Amino acid sequence: MKWFVTCIFLISLLMLLITVFKKKLGISWLTWFGSHLALSAMAIYIINFSGLISEVYIPLNPMTVGTVMMLGLPGIAVLIGLKLTLI
Repeated sequence: MKWFVTCIFLISLLMLLITVFKKKLGISWLTWFGSHLALSAMAIYIINFSGLISEVYIPLNPMTVGTVMMLGLPGIAVLIGLKLTLI
């Protein structure tokens, strides 16, 4: 099983490298991704520790940061809404 997962990882890494070099994306996509990742984590951190909404704590994990990274400020609203309605 470990061998299978390693093969899948290597194949996907190879396909990602082919896509990057074939489309000549360069490093610009990496800086965009990194800046959005950092801003998303910072936004969740500010919501958690500012005290604006005291009953809401959104954990900093890849799923929540990815949601905020893809959706932006509406992503924070979605996470807060889910937290308030489901728990």
